[in-house]
Amino acid sequence: MMPMNTDKQRSEPSEFYDLLLSRRSIRRYQSRPVHRELLERILTAAIWAPSAHNRQPWRFAVVEGERCKTRLAQAMGDRLRHDLQADGAPPDMIEKDVSRSFARISRAPALVLLCLSMSDMDQYPDGKRQRNEWIMAAQSAAMAGQNLLLAAHAEGLGACWMCAPLFCPDVVVSTLSLPEDWEPQGLITLGYVDETREKTRVPLSSRVIFDG
Repeated sequence: MMPMNTDKQRSEPSEFYDLLLSRRSIRRYQSRPVHRELLERILTAAIWAPSAHNRQPWRFAVVEGERCKTRLAQAMGDRLRHDLQADGAPPDMIEKDVSRSFARISRAPALVLLCLSMSDMDQYPDGKRQRNEWIMAAQSAAMAGQNLLLAAHAEGLGACWMCAPLFCPDVVVSTLSLPEDWEPQGLITLGYVDETREKTRVPLSSRVIFDG
């Protein structure tokens, strides 16, 4: 467990903003492994995210073994191919997408599957409130994921959030033999950076309204 910071130990605001603004979604990694101690430190940062009712509905499955990564990439690729074929996509485009997905998953030194569980969340008799409760759990898991991405960047690692598990949750749960209540939300690839990426953002003024 990481120690809690005191006021004297807190970083200057500029350091935080430098970290935040320099993070990128990285898809190419060096072959060097990410050690377990470092993964545990990053995951500890993830679980210090805020959560609805403080129920901490996030769950993590860490995948490091080559066989397991390949098996997951293959299973997810098979479902992707099936879905694209049902859409009537051109065969060459299908194989290109499947190949790209397989490479991104199988070549990352480490994978973190971010899931949510409703086991500790409130239960309601009506669908509307229950749906909102599920959304609260999904929001909580997403905040943990953001903590994870920032912690990885602070540790000198690259990372990328893949939404692909949302399209094949049954495949992911079955392939990794996860508990039935674990609902996949995102797959985060992790490793030491082997590419440079630049990103921009639209002006803040196009995305905000100040009222009052």
